[in-house]
Amino acid sequence: MKKQMLMVALAFAMSAHVVTAQPEKVAAVQTSQAAIVQLKPSVAQTQAALWASRVLSRYHYKAMPLDDAMSAKIYDAYFKALDSEKLYFTQADVDNFAPARNKFDDAINNEDLTLPFQIYNVYQQRFYDRMAYARELLKGKFDFAADESLQIDREKAPWAKNEDEARDLWRRRVKNDWLRLKLAGKDDKSIRETLDKRYEGYQSRLKKLNNEDVFQMFMNAYAMAIEPHTNYLGPRSAENFDIAMRLSLDGIGAVLQSREDYTVIREVVPGGPADKSGKIKVGDRIVGVAQGNGPFTDVMGWRIDDVVQLVRGERNSTVRLDVLPADAGQDGKHTTVSIVRQKISMEEQSAKKKIIEITDNGVKRRVGVIQLPTFYQDFDARRKGDKDFKSATRDVKRILVELKKEKVDNVLIDLRNNGGGSLIEAVELTGLFIDKGPVVQQRSAEGRVEVESDTDAGLAWDGPMGVLINRGSASASEIFAAAIQDYGRGLIIGEPSFGKGTVQTLINLDRFAQNDKMKYGELKMTIAQFFRINGGTTQLRGVTPDIKFPVTSDDDNFGESSYDNALPWTQIKPATYMPAGDLKELFNPLQKKHDGRVAKDRDFLDIEQDIAEALKLRKDNLISLNETVRRKEREKQEAKSRLREARLAGKDTPDEPIAGPGSKEQRGKVPTPTAPKKTNVALKGAPGADDGLQGDERSLSAELAAEKAAKNAKDVYLQEAAHILADEAVMLKADTRMASRTMPYLSPMKQNGN
Repeated sequence: MKKQMLMVALAFAMSAHVVTAQPEKVAAVQTSQAAIVQLKPSVAQTQAALWASRVLSRYHYKAMPLDDAMSAKIYDAYFKALDSEKLYFTQADVDNFAPARNKFDDAINNEDLTLPFQIYNVYQQRFYDRMAYARELLKGKFDFAADESLQIDREKAPWAKNEDEARDLWRRRVKNDWLRLKLAGKDDKSIRETLDKRYEGYQSRLKKLNNEDVFQMFMNAYAMAIEPHTNYLGPRSAENFDIAMRLSLDGIGAVLQSREDYTVIREVVPGGPADKSGKIKVGDRIVGVAQGNGPFTDVMGWRIDDVVQLVRGERNSTVRLDVLPADAGQDGKHTTVSIVRQKISMEEQSAKKKIIEITDNGVKRRVGVIQLPTFYQDFDARRKGDKDFKSATRDVKRILVELKKEKVDNVLIDLRNNGGGSLIEAVELTGLFIDKGPVVQQRSAEGRVEVESDTDAGLAWDGPMGVLINRGSASASEIFAAAIQDYGRGLIIGEPSFGKGTVQTLINLDRFAQNDKMKYGELKMTIAQFFRINGGTTQLRGVTPDIKFPVTSDDDNFGESSYDNALPWTQIKPATYMPAGDLKELFNPLQKKHDGRVAKDRDFLDIEQDIAEALKLRKDNLISLNETVRRKEREKQEAKSRLREARLAGKDTPDEPIAGPGSKEQRGKVPTPTAPKKTNVALKGAPGADDGLQGDERSLSAELAAEKAAKNAKDVYLQEAAHILADEAVMLKADTRMASRTMPYLSPMKQNGN
């Protein structure tokens, strides 16, 4: 479900600076709350838009002219980017801008972006009006006995007809915010203070948006109106994209977060400069930043991305931080910390391993799991000939050597929620599991087909394997999973993948700049389409697993099929390749074993129930605002959670009431002495108790504790995937003929499980 409020809450992460000069502003307009700064475009932005349009209309895989038809698409996409839930504009606003529907092409071609900025400025005004009204409502009372409801997802709803309808919509939204906090046990005074601070925070964050943010939103509306995976990136966004690909940056080794007006240390990277200094800890607040021996810049109230830019810098350079310690009050004593920047590796996103042991009928099987969050590579280091350059394939290859030494029976590559990354890595990673041969085909806009192949003979792992995917597995993940499936090399387990079968490249627009001071940014543009070596494409349909798990999302809300302008599924001639095996004989018996096992697995059944309830709620698209109704729903959910927690703690039924974190029942209670200690006291992905709070309204310690608990929760799907691979190992050992038919590449010793 998309929430327009989040656009403002996450605006810092979205920001990208296109020019080096300060954003241009014009006269402010007075509102009942504060002066709203009217934004206007810069010269560099109008020129960047023109050059981007020339590139997009000529070289995109789905090249479309910038004409009135495209203008209408941009118009719709821009309004959707600003107000996807139709919470701010009214129908009258939309009608007033209707003449602009066919004029965005002229605005770009004539280098005059006044029009999209005018629309944004009206949006800004409406946003302030809605927040001012929301804060005014907090002074009154709500009737929670009334039979009212709130529409959850308004993306397909009509615009509010007038101001009265818009106000009624916001009355219901504020009423729901109040009710959530009330059900969580908050009193009226606390609720009023929390919500007033929340809405004021939304206003404050909107104030920090500048013309660069508006330009980014408008250009992305244009780019994504062509095709969903084409984007505009300003210099800062491009830098962050590069960091995500190479999993390293030059800095102090700390994760920063904006909380109220402070920049807070959210995490200290072990072994990094901040950690080694011994003077930085989680919860500390950075109030000033200085370069070397230069003067401090006060960063109170700054956007988080602006603070990050000051803290990052060249390797071996010095940054000084003015720090207010975590345990000090607002008027506490500050400390000055001097840190030398170094290369920081983002190990959290690197490939990791674990071993799951499965015992069935007294026989133990060891499944080596490799979790890969993204297909990363340090392109620059590889280009420079650095023999130790960072890459997903190199890390996985190292882990496979370790797993061999630990004598695992199978290997499972966990690609859940891996959104892709480097095409080269997808090809080379596949090469670790096949001898050599084609991995993926690419077709350009001109129809030219190229085959990307693994040319290195030999396998890093020649035993049985599987790949675990879900709806969040996309792009490079789908290339890898599809190749493993087409070669008959391993079992694909899970749910159908995302369905992104397109190729993007980065195009630097600065080459068109009229001088070195102007920065135009980059385009991440679709230039080709992926095809499997069997001739089909992962586009739209994704990869269908061999062993199927319950589907956790619906096609209308997540995945390639949720985009109305996605490229269609198609196929081309298959590549020439020799399958390594044929696992089809294993599918039915393994699926039956899986179905039989999960039918008796209460944890798995709980997850299925949660999925069904979530899908029903999404389909109904309504939530009651009646306190009695909501309280009954909450009590039912809490009772269900208590039973689950009791079972996960090793008991069939709770001896004492055991409830979710923060609930009334939990306070003052302790687990019974007979209950065995467990680290996993929750199911991964299971809904938690609703405390009614958002983001930084929770304490940092509570937020970090919740993340740790979620990380340590029992991963039902991963456990079941390991069970399936253990079943496979048992079947292959029991039937050597089946092993030779399905996996002829296995040696006789491995077919016998030795």
